[in-house]
Amino acid sequence: MPKANFRIWRGDADGGEFKEYSTEVSEGMVVLDAVHQIQAESANDLACRWNCKAGKCGSCSAEINGMPKLMCMTRLNDLPLDQGVTVQPMKTFPLLKDLITDVSWNYRVKKKIKKFKPREPDNADGSWTMSQLDVDRVQEFRKCIECFLCQDVCHVLREHHLHDEFIGPRSLVYTAALEMHPLDTEDRVDELKKAEGIGFCNITKCCTHVCPEEIKITDNAIIPLKERVADRFYDPIAKLLGMLFGHK
Repeated sequence: MPKANFRIWRGDADGGEFKEYSTEVSEGMVVLDAVHQIQAESANDLACRWNCKAGKCGSCSAEINGMPKLMCMTRLNDLPLDQGVTVQPMKTFPLLKDLITDVSWNYRVKKKIKKFKPREPDNADGSWTMSQLDVDRVQEFRKCIECFLCQDVCHVLREHHLHDEFIGPRSLVYTAALEMHPLDTEDRVDELKKAEGIGFCNITKCCTHVCPEEIKITDNAIIPLKERVADRFYDPIAKLLGMLFGHK
């Protein structure tokens, strides 16, 4: 079997460096297979987070040849093996060890977002009547596996480190799933503009590009939320109607 060269980041919050490894590869292998093989052969202490190996848990996020990807879904035959493969941790989050980063900030942000608040039932049996179109609209957002690749590639977090001012695309997708739910009555628009910093997003669609679930993050989640903020704060007619009849 042919061999391929890998440059894998080794280190922790205090520093580190890329170390080179060589391992045999075969048809059908993914990057995670190669990392596991390197662990077994020559780097037993290499730290790597993974779980399902099926692209559904979001655990094995990393940057492969500079692009945020899931290691378990990145096939070696799709990479230029003659040039070697570089594997490093996500840049947006604090490094713990080797390929593992601390993504707990995402969960702290999620806890601050207003929870689902359903309207009163429409029917005597406690059920609701909903349009199938409204139901379908939010189903896409529920495909999110919280791999946080969209957070990693977002320049507001990655380059400008505005974690205290911007919640990032993943959290905006979560907000959209609540805000656009046909039963939800909670109002999150003020928070989107102020505490959650949706105005920082300049809709480059880089988050959509890296999403392994192919969620249209920018078009279907972020832009509609931006429109709600614009209607509330910058459209005088919509603002007046909101004052008269309520916002939602």
